[in-house]
Amino acid sequence: MTNTPSEPQDEQLMSELAMLREEHRDLDSAINALEGITAADQLQIQRLKKRKLWLKDRIIALSDQLTPDIIA
Repeated sequence: MTNTPSEPQDEQLMSELAMLREEHRDLDSAINALEGITAADQLQIQRLKKRKLWLKDRIIALSDQLTPDIIA
C-alpha cells in the first residue's frame, strides 16, 4: 500500500502524544514530591493537578484520532 496523506499527520499526532505522556508523567512526579512537603503550596498542587487532567483528556483525544473506528 502507498503512503496516504494521513500518514505524516499520524506521525505528528504520535509525536505529540509521546510528548504529552512524558509531561503527564513529569507532572505526576512533581505533584507527588510537592505533596510530600509539609508546607507545600496547595494552590500550586491544585494547578498542577488541573494541568495533569487536561493532559489526560488531550492524550485520550489524540489516541482516539489515531485509532480507527471499527464498526462491528
